[in-house]
Amino acid sequence: MSVCPENAAGADPLDPTAAPIEVRGLVSRFGDYVVHDGLNLTIPRGQVVGVVGGSGAGKSVLLNTIIGLREPEGGSVRVFGQDIRYARRRAWTAIERKWGVLFQQGALWSNLTVRENVAAPMYEHTDLPKSQIRELADLKIALTGLPPGAGALKPSELSGGMIKRASLARALALDPELLFLDEPTAGLDPIGAAAFDDLIGELSRNLKLTVFMITHDLDSLYTITDQVAVIAEKKVVAMAPVRELELSDQPWINSYFHGARGRAAAERNMRLAGRP
Repeated sequence: MSVCPENAAGADPLDPTAAPIEVRGLVSRFGDYVVHDGLNLTIPRGQVVGVVGGSGAGKSVLLNTIIGLREPEGGSVRVFGQDIRYARRRAWTAIERKWGVLFQQGALWSNLTVRENVAAPMYEHTDLPKSQIRELADLKIALTGLPPGAGALKPSELSGGMIKRASLARALALDPELLFLDEPTAGLDPIGAAAFDDLIGELSRNLKLTVFMITHDLDSLYTITDQVAVIAEKKVVAMAPVRELELSDQPWINSYFHGARGRAAAERNMRLAGRP
């Protein structure tokens, strides 16, 4: 990994005034297949930003690149002002303490209890005593609405909705400023999905989180996002509140928001908001 001069020993690796995520000129490819070509995206502090796009548009590739699981072929990715391509261990430790990730399938360790899963980031990144880590893990579990006793269960003993909440509790273990959500309501029934949306909205407001959320759930977009970034044509072709995107004449955006599901989601949102 390269060494960046701005990351010299003794320097603060993160910029408290920088955008949580800033992607510039991103190029991603698999062999000859180009996924992103000059993609730009800035996520403002304190906002819930939905990320949408067609199948193969590169939403998960973008997420994996931002969190360092994939090396980009070109461009730059900055998290809290730090270019992750040049980040050294000290900077990565600081970054990892400021973000949490909820993967689509939960990615809980099957041999650990829920409490042990939630506690794992605290054992890795803090020197807190075990008793305090246990108390904090129970607090995070309760914060996500899991029932008493859930901390002692293994992932195999949880329902789909409980797995989502347990994974969210682990993502919140280190009190992050930035939360990544990969299809958080996928696989949930409509009631469970709505409850999870409400939970994300409440946590983002109360904890002042910045949220990067990949989703296909139109109800989520209408209910909890401040803006939606649309990936098409290998770039982010628009980023705006849902109501502004409804007016777009870009072909993919138009078909997405004005198809049958898009119209139904818009009507439900208007009824919930008390608008005619």
